[in-house]
Amino acid sequence: MRKRTKEILKRLDEAYGTEYRCYLNHKTPWQLLIAVILSAQCTDARVNIVTEDLFVKYDTLEKFAQADLKELEQDIHSTGFYHNKAKNIIACAKALLKDHQGEVPRTLEELTALAGVGRKTANVIRGNVYHDPSIVVDTHVKRISRRLGFTEYDDPTKVEMDLMKVLPKDHWILYNIQIITLGRTICMARNPKCAECFLSDLCSAGDKREA
Repeated sequence: MRKRTKEILKRLDEAYGTEYRCYLNHKTPWQLLIAVILSAQCTDARVNIVTEDLFVKYDTLEKFAQADLKELEQDIHSTGFYHNKAKNIIACAKALLKDHQGEVPRTLEELTALAGVGRKTANVIRGNVYHDPSIVVDTHVKRISRRLGFTEYDDPTKVEMDLMKVLPKDHWILYNIQIITLGRTICMARNPKCAECFLSDLCSAGDKREA
């Protein structure tokens, strides 16, 4: 592994620790899956507010599968894109019950076959539920990986592939957790606090910073 990459990961470990944690509140794998579907174009904080009541009202997969579309749309309205999200959640719940005995599948292929589940959502599940090495490319990971020179792409799948080449497997899950914290507190999209950043001397951002 390149010396610079190793130093970046060492500093991330020192700053944010190496504990696996998920920012979306959930008690079961299927709750996490629904929360991740809701998190598209929405903050984790907002999703957690919505799911606090949502998971009480719909406390089983069966209730989501049998939900009234219009009613579910209203229940998740504040997360945005609620028409598609409600439709996908109902379809996803039905598929989990019909094809997977109510269990959330483990493989990327099975997960991405579910309604509303792309590579990002699938990798969140694989990493948080099964602890399978997986790289989640969200807006923070994409932005900061470009600034660090780990990738030159905007396409999440291409970013994921680049990071798989650069990062050791034992940091695939951790990297996302750590970068989210860095992206929320220091390396923001606009006006990053470069003077406060513990990676500033290793950052190759320069004029690559984008709003």
